[in-house]
Amino acid sequence: MKLQSLAAVAALSVSLFAGSAFADGRIAVALENPLAAKTKVVAGGAVFVCDGAECVSTAAPSRALTAVACKALAKEVGRVSAFGGDTKSLDADDLTRCNVSAKADVQTAQK
Repeated sequence: MKLQSLAAVAALSVSLFAGSAFADGRIAVALENPLAAKTKVVAGGAVFVCDGAECVSTAAPSRALTAVACKALAKEVGRVSAFGGDTKSLDADDLTRCNVSAKADVQTAQK
């Protein structure tokens, strides 16, 4: 009986740790120029749905909230003016690094 209890506690501890380490969160991105059509992009292990001047990932892993993931997104959809989640947002330096790789010839919506 003690062994079963110990095994159950160990399994619970592992699942709680794994749950927090791989917790998914929401990331919202503002684009400098709106896109002409709704687009899906995978960047940093997250699926972003971009519509107009906003891209959103509703279940992004923590590794997706980085300048590297922002760069990957910017390569597909153009310059980013804000990139952040519930607990963290990229600062101005990170956004500058992100936009170095931004795609220049993205089709934008008519203003």
